Amino acid sequence: MAAVGVVVTMVPGVATAGPDSEERVAPKVEGLNGPRGLAVGPARRLVYAEADGRISATVLRGPIACTTVLGEVAAGGFAPALSQRDVRSAHILTSAGEQGAGAELYKWSRGSGEIRLVADIAGYQQTDPDPADQEDNPTDSNPYGVASLEDGSALVADAAGNDLLRVWPNGDIVTVARIKPRVVPVPEEFEGEPGFPPPGTPITSEGVATSVTVGADGAYYVGELRGFPSTTGTSQVWRIEPDSVDAVCNPKKPNEGDCTRYADGFTSIVDLAAGPDGELYVSSSSKRAGCSERSASPSRSVDSFGCRPAEASRMSSRPTG
Repeated sequence: MAAVGVVVTMVPGVATAGPDSEERVAPKVEGLNGPRGLAVGPARRLVYAEADGRISATVLRGPIACTTVLGEVAAGGFAPALSQRDVRSAHILTSAGEQGAGAELYKWSRGSGEIRLVADIAGYQQTDPDPADQEDNPTDSNPYGVASLEDGSALVADAAGNDLLRVWPNGDIVTVARIKPRVVPVPEEFEGEPGFPPPGTPITSEGVATSVTVGADGAYYVGELRGFPSTTGTSQVWRIEPDSVDAVCNPKKPNEGDCTRYADGFTSIVDLAAGPDGELYVSSSSKRAGCSERSASPSRSVDSFGCRPAEASRMSSRPTG
């Protein structure tokens, strides 16, 4: 994946990482191998994953960074995702790799100091095909985002499965919600490309769930990358009622059921994070992203939120964590 522009948008309001912010940011840990997952804990403790499957923890003590390797997992196509609710444990999610490798959920526990396999995500998806698959591979799996829950279970966003899963410590899995495809216009970039319809022609595009977080209201929030043709401004954020099973996120009926559209108008969402006071931070791998529509929060009215295009920012690759 080539380097792309990173946009960080805050909903409500907007928080962006622009060119001017680079002067205020100094590296704390350097020399890493394609890091992706990142969890920030108490006492300035950072837990992160690298492309070779190594999981490390770094404690920042003034100008000194003390790093401990917690263990390793079999890496997938890129660095694992990682989530941590407290210092006692962390969930580690590998993406799909070559010849069926990866696509597994692990858990590190401080008590044992070990990383153990919790569940085979790809194996579960073989039994839970995507009914709205557009690529003739309804049992495909490429888990990308993970969020740890208070009860020890974890939420997994599967980009290839177009769904959100919940995995319990004993390995049991249920499908929390499925994201249905959306009809989008063919982008102008495909003008004159052989085999493609003219720009503006409606085409069905998969959601591609890349990210998940738990909001201050306890609901689950899922972000979309958007499948081919990746039309600008068509990635959505969905709000899913906690403890849901088999909810449907339907772009044609975005305000019905246990999964409702929370925000729209983004481009290629790769990560979400919930902040204090109900803010939701959205990381996009495109400069051309913003918020054109959002729904009301239980604690605030629509009028109290501002949505405007996010600004271009620094360059990075797979800006998640």
